[in-house]
Amino acid sequence: MSYQPSENILNNYANILVNYALNSGAGIKKNETVFLQVPETAKPLLIALQKAVLKAEAHPIIQYIPDELMKDFFDLASDDQIAFFPSFFLKGKIKEADHFISIIAETNKHELEGIDPRKIMERNRSLKPYMDWRNKKELENKFTWTLGLYATEAMAQEAGLSLKECWQQIIKACYLDDSNPIKKWQDTKNEINRIKKSLNSLDIDHLHIESNGTDLIIGVDKNRSWIGGDGLNIPSFEVFISPDWRRTEGQISFDMPLYRYGNIIKDIKLEFKKGIVIKVEAKQGQKIIEEMVKVKNANKIGEFSLTDKRMSHIYKFMAETLFDENFGGEFGNTHIALGMAYKESYTGDLTKVSKKEWTSMGYNDSVIHTDIISTKNRVVTATLNNKETIIIYKDGQFTV
Repeated sequence: MSYQPSENILNNYANILVNYALNSGAGIKKNETVFLQVPETAKPLLIALQKAVLKAEAHPIIQYIPDELMKDFFDLASDDQIAFFPSFFLKGKIKEADHFISIIAETNKHELEGIDPRKIMERNRSLKPYMDWRNKKELENKFTWTLGLYATEAMAQEAGLSLKECWQQIIKACYLDDSNPIKKWQDTKNEINRIKKSLNSLDIDHLHIESNGTDLIIGVDKNRSWIGGDGLNIPSFEVFISPDWRRTEGQISFDMPLYRYGNIIKDIKLEFKKGIVIKVEAKQGQKIIEEMVKVKNANKIGEFSLTDKRMSHIYKFMAETLFDENFGGEFGNTHIALGMAYKESYTGDLTKVSKKEWTSMGYNDSVIHTDIISTKNRVVTATLNNKETIIIYKDGQFTV
């Protein structure tokens, strides 16, 4: 018999997503509009989410997403159909939404294998205006979002787990079996805030990341702060920053497989020179990642992140970035994102910065944002603007 989490677990999950993760940890407000974007296989969680939204006296708009439609789309769609952009519909959606809750629940992790990667990337390019509208509303503090995971047999099998084992990771990572899960998340947020405060007190010029197969310099520069712990994604234990992409130098290797665009990419290695990816290697999925870095500005770094092993309860590979980028295990994890930077890392008034100024500060802009993860033991050394050096992360945990 297939495993399914109890009604109490699903209600706790929905409660966290609705009443904690949105509005930067404060939860939704009366009469706000919440889009529930949920695949059909995750219907039990959708039921719990709708109840939670209604109990909060807000307005749910349900987007019920059928499973496994994308392969047919890419097989049959012409170039014009792939590039089609329903501007009125998507602009109206962003105008209407106060929040998005999106649930990941896949029934085929390899759905798009064999599809021309060019088509997949072109579809992403076509949606750039939609993402710009969404990001603008978010920067104006008029919109928030969060992600959750609903495990399926296919997802568990990909991770080498039973469905029950997969759900146990979700339950433990998200505190779903705790008597007061929102209080647990608030405590976690407090610890993340402590780490951020310590890091932000340092006048960092650049970071040096060293591990087996990695020797990478990442420029930090002024007017940037470390961020995290604000409810974007459940779970989220990471502390991250948007670097100055122009100052990325060296190489980095990743041991976590990446599931992206309906494909799996393994053993990724990247080499940077003057901020640009000049070499990309993968033992599996080489074509898809090569095509990805051809997308405008996807060959530049948008995020650098660290997760402390003492905070994360995730100790198994989950074959899903939402959990893998928060992996704890023996040495925590580090990940970088190729593509779009998080402008929330800026210390000033986000609404008063022009596009030209974002560019001048080295904040990358792209329709792509792809996190790539390493769980190898690493040392991260910060060089301060006064030339002093300090180790900020070692053996899987922050030292500040």
